[in-house]
Amino acid sequence: MKAAVLREVGKPLQIEDVQINKPGPHEVLIRTMAAGVCHSDLHFIEGSYPHPLPAVLGHESAGIVEQVGSEVRTVKPGDHVITCLSAYCGHCESCLTGHMSLCVSPDTKRDKDDEPRLMQNGVGLPQFLNLSSFAEQMLIHEHACVAIRKDMPFDRAALIGCSVTTGVGAVIHTSNVRPGETVAVIGCGGVGLSAINGAAIAGAGRIIAIDMVPGKENLAMAFGATDFICAADTDAVKAVIEMTKGGVHHAFEAIGLSKTAEQAFNMLRRGGTANIIGMIPVGQSISLMGAAFLGEKRIQGSMMGSNRFPVDMPRLVDFYMSGRLKLDDLVSRRLKLEQVNEAFDEMKRGEIARSVIVFDA
Repeated sequence: MKAAVLREVGKPLQIEDVQINKPGPHEVLIRTMAAGVCHSDLHFIEGSYPHPLPAVLGHESAGIVEQVGSEVRTVKPGDHVITCLSAYCGHCESCLTGHMSLCVSPDTKRDKDDEPRLMQNGVGLPQFLNLSSFAEQMLIHEHACVAIRKDMPFDRAALIGCSVTTGVGAVIHTSNVRPGETVAVIGCGGVGLSAINGAAIAGAGRIIAIDMVPGKENLAMAFGATDFICAADTDAVKAVIEMTKGGVHHAFEAIGLSKTAEQAFNMLRRGGTANIIGMIPVGQSISLMGAAFLGEKRIQGSMMGSNRFPVDMPRLVDFYMSGRLKLDDLVSRRLKLEQVNEAFDEMKRGEIARSVIVFDA
């Protein structure tokens, strides 16, 4: 099969032939139909986060089940599915206490003595974030996908697998935004726009979108923002505090920078919560004023929107089909696999919401 392989940090992906194995007892072979190009992939390309190389990247996808292992009970051949990088085992402490997105059990991976899921010229390739979806096929654990209704378009379904689940889930699950509360979202890329959409679905009274690109205002408003701040020429923290007369109940950082994480905390009202969704590069730290904690302000991380994805993703599909989840405007461009590097170049310029690789194009 054709796949986009990262061979060296800082270099473009290469389209190469890769071999894929047969499904084990709890594994599913999927024909990839669409794969979103996510900023998280760029972190690994640029070396902000380490990963064994060479590797097939990609982790936001949807497809059709082709084969299943002998013990698979959750999906069957012909099912349309969304994948999720936070594969869960179902029996560890995290899973049994309702925190499936935090599962790190090795049971969802092949043993080191088994044949690898992906190979090239007889040598195993490490699977990227349990998926490796920049490829014509995926071989994954059954608890890394969920069946969805067949009238859902694949290119929009793929986005639910990462950016939408991450953004909407951070609002609804991680921070538990309540109707009428105030929200600020820093960064209007795919995850940030999804957080804005999630805040609107949750009934937030005021949703302030913040971005360095003034052209993102109309897009943010389309997803549910009530206000927009261009941080390129405005002190965002000061502006938010003035607009809300003291700060917001919830702030969401969707970029992955120390500076913006600090801003998210500093724009809170007393008792507010800052949620760091973006991937701050390894080794970087943030600095906060200790006295602020006397006002019961909180800062916390959010892993994949604290999802329960077998439940959440079919519901998000229904939200889209009923018009409440704004996925059409999230797709800025549809590309072929061979154009994947173009998508990352556009991402670096901050000009688009989301590019999607479509495999039937």
